[in-house]
Amino acid sequence: MAAPRLFRVIVPVGDIDAAAGWYAAALGIPGSRISANRHYFDCGGTILALRDVTMDPAAGRFRPNPEHIYLSVDDLEAAHERMREAGCPELGEVEVQPWGERSFYGRDPDGNPLCIVQAGTEFTTR
Repeated sequence: MAAPRLFRVIVPVGDIDAAAGWYAAALGIPGSRISANRHYFDCGGTILALRDVTMDPAAGRFRPNPEHIYLSVDDLEAAHERMREAGCPELGEVEVQPWGERSFYGRDPDGNPLCIVQAGTEFTTR
């Protein structure tokens, strides 16, 4: 039996247009508007789905994700520079973590925590 495959991660945002523009600049890819309140970024087969929760009364009050979303990139320095140029409100320095990952941490303008990791240094259970 095959293991389940993660295909979508929801990122709550307060303004879909502003968030889509920020993520496009930070990730270096445009993504696609799916509906009035959703914008999708294909991140290697898993969709990073921005969802403007302010457009959905049933969603309740806005809260950012409590935990980091980890993205792996081929060029960590270029990713760090894109995040800096996009105006990442909290942007850490590139560091090698105790578990061996080379990465940096930040938050998007809505407060969602992110970690960007150098491809090839990802720590997994394998």
